[in-house]
Amino acid sequence: MQANFGGRDQLTIAGVPVGRRLAITPVAAAPKKEGSIVIVVATDAPLLPNQLRRVALRATHGMARVGGMSGTTSGDIFLAFSTAGPGMAEGAELNTRYIDSLALNPILAATVLATEEAIVNSLFAGRTMKGINGHVVDGLPIDHVRAILREAARLREP
Repeated sequence: MQANFGGRDQLTIAGVPVGRRLAITPVAAAPKKEGSIVIVVATDAPLLPNQLRRVALRATHGMARVGGMSGTTSGDIFLAFSTAGPGMAEGAELNTRYIDSLALNPILAATVLATEEAIVNSLFAGRTMKGINGHVVDGLPIDHVRAILREAARLREP
């Protein structure tokens, strides 16, 4: 997952509207573009192409669970592939099994939850960065977020 999207005010973690609780420094001018997200879902489940399309679409639900919304100028990309199936030489006969489409719900739910977790993990791993022309992107204040989640009884600590 690669994320360059969304606004902190929309950030939701574990169902808690964290972004609304964070102190946000006003920005002089609103960005002209919403940003982009690229999500690649890999599975070893034996899925057909139309099933993989459904899996890729479920990544959007994971993005929405953290408050991400695609905008007019966002360049969002969602891909899914399966590593199931033996490597076959060209022209070889392929005989394999695939999951019944009516049995996909656990895989679709796992995709949503894994996408949500990947986005949160990337936010927690990000740090404040300074770029060209003094442009600064603030990292997520992890201690503050943890306090908000603790207050909402959503943080399990050892």
